[in-house]
Amino acid sequence: MNRTRNASLQLLFGWLNLALAVPSIYLMFGMPLVMRQYGWSGTEIGLFQLAGLPAVFKFLLAAPVQRVRLGRGHLVHWLLLLGVALLVLYWLIGRNNLIEQRLALFAMTFAISIIATWMDIPLNALAVQWLPRSEHLRAGSIRSAALFLGAIIGGGAMLLVQARLGWQAPFVIMAAALLIGVLPLLALRKRAELQAPEAAPASGLVADWVSFFSQPAARQWTWLLLSAFPFIGAAWLYLKPLMLDQGLPMQEVAWLVGIVGGATGAVCSLIGGRLAGMLGTGRAIVIYLLAALLALSLLTVTVALGLGRGWLLASVLALAASMGAVSALMFGLTLFFSRRQRSASDYGLQSSLFVITRLAAPVAAGLLLDRLGYAGMLACLSGGLLLALLLAWRVRRRIADSTEALLAVEHPGSTSPPTSDRQTLRDAGETPRP
Repeated sequence: MNRTRNASLQLLFGWLNLALAVPSIYLMFGMPLVMRQYGWSGTEIGLFQLAGLPAVFKFLLAAPVQRVRLGRGHLVHWLLLLGVALLVLYWLIGRNNLIEQRLALFAMTFAISIIATWMDIPLNALAVQWLPRSEHLRAGSIRSAALFLGAIIGGGAMLLVQARLGWQAPFVIMAAALLIGVLPLLALRKRAELQAPEAAPASGLVADWVSFFSQPAARQWTWLLLSAFPFIGAAWLYLKPLMLDQGLPMQEVAWLVGIVGGATGAVCSLIGGRLAGMLGTGRAIVIYLLAALLALSLLTVTVALGLGRGWLLASVLALAASMGAVSALMFGLTLFFSRRQRSASDYGLQSSLFVITRLAAPVAAGLLLDRLGYAGMLACLSGGLLLALLLAWRVRRRIADSTEALLAVEHPGSTSPPTSDRQTLRDAGETPRP
C-alpha cells in the first residue's frame, strides 16, 4: 500500500515539476529563435534572459511560504493559490501575440518566471514532507528527468505547436498540464492537514538559514552543491555553438543535442537515482563526478585534436548521460538536507545557492571561450570539475554518514544515528530512534 502511495506521489510531483519547467524554458530558451525572425537584436535577446532572475532569489520567496501558514496543510494551499495565479498569467499572455511588443512580453515572462519559481518551493517542500527519506533520491531523479523532458518540450515541441496552431496554443497546453497536476491536490488536502508536521519554533529569517548549516555535513554538502554541476552545465550550454562551428548543420545539432541528448539525460537521471540508492550517496557522488570528468575530458580532446563527427557524437551522449546522473543526485540530496519543519526555507536556500553558480559558470566560460577558444574553455571547465571531484572524495564519508543517520530515523532495523547527531535531528523536525 505504501509503495503504491509513494509511486503515485512521485508521479504527481514529477508531473508538476515538468509543468513548471516548460513555460520558463519555452519563453527564455525557445522563444529567442522566433524573436530573431521578428528582428530582435542580440542585445535585446540577451537582456530578455534577465526574466530568469527570480530563480536567484528563491531563498526570499521561500520566506512567506515557510512563515505564512494558510491553515493546516498550508503547503497545498500555497500550491493552489500560486497555481491559480499562473493560470491567470497564461490567459493574459495568450490573449494577444506579443512577439513584437518587447516590453510587454518581457513583463509577462518575468511575472510567469516569478510565479513558476515561487510555486516550485511549496511543491518540493511538500515532497520533503510527504515522501519518506528513502524516496528522496528517487524524487530527485524524477525531477531531473522532468527538467530534461521540459527542455525537449519547451525548447522544441512548443515552438512547432506555435508555428502550426498560433500564439495562444502553447499557453493553452501549458495551462491544461498545470490543471492536471493541481486538481489532485484538492483531493489530497485532507491528507495534508492530517500529515502536516508541527510548526517550526518561531525564529528569525537569518536564524533559519544559520540553523540549516548546523545539520551534520550541511557545510560540506553546500560546497559540493556549489561546485558539482556548474562546470558540466556550462559545457552543455556551449555545445550547440561548438557543434555548429565544427561544421555540423543546424538541424542535426538541434536533433543531437536537443532531442537525443535531452532524452539521454532524462533516462540517465532515472537510472542515476536508482543506482545512487544502491551505491550509497558517498560512493555515488564520486562515481558520478568521475564519469562527468571523463566525458568532459573526452569532449576536450575531441575538439582539441579534431577527431571528427563520431567522437563528437560520443562525447555529447557521454556528457548528457553524466549530467543526468549528477543532477539527479544533486536534486535528491537537496531534498535530503531539507528539514521537515523548515522544508520551504531549506529548499529555497539550497536552490538559490545552486542557481547562483549555475548562472555564473556560463559567463566565466564565455570569457574563456573568447580568449582561449573551445579547447581552452573545455580544458578549464575540466580542471574545475576535477577540483569538484577532489572535494567530493574528501567529503563523501561525512555526507554518507549524515544521509544514513536520517534514513535510520525512518527504518528501525538500520543503524541508529550517531549520538552527536541526535539533537540536530530533533532540531530538524525528525524524531531520532532510541
